Amino acid sequence: MKNKKSLWQKLTGSSKDEDDFEVEGDEKDDDEEKGILQQEEEEGELAIDMHQTPTDIILKTIVAGVRPEDIDISIARDMVTIKGKREENHDTIDEDYFHRELYWGAFSRTVILPTEIDVDEAEALNKNGMLVIRLPKLDKNRQTKLKIKTT
Repeated sequence: MKNKKSLWQKLTGSSKDEDDFEVEGDEKDDDEEKGILQQEEEEGELAIDMHQTPTDIILKTIVAGVRPEDIDISIARDMVTIKGKREENHDTIDEDYFHRELYWGAFSRTVILPTEIDVDEAEALNKNGMLVIRLPKLDKNRQTKLKIKTT
């Protein structure tokens, strides 16, 4: 029997000697493992610019060629994730290309924010292929008076 490393062993760097047990049927075909690894590698990382104003965090990225409905923006108080997919038109065959430098396919980027933001007031605008996300900072020094209700 061949001592092939499983996908998990390749990803973690462990060897069969380090494993306490072996799951039956855990050996996978090399082509299948390469396919799985290649799928994970195919997602591109979106380049961003991020700066702040006194009241907002501004995040900018280029999404030219991507329809707004193909972009998913998830925000939390301390993190933003942008995912999308740029579809390639297959009107030219590979042999006819001189240069191929544009990125086609799935992309994503998760950014940890330097300060908490107000999720409900965030805005996204796509203008001429530039996605601008405005994330209002939370004012931690803001105070309000709480009135006591009687029943």
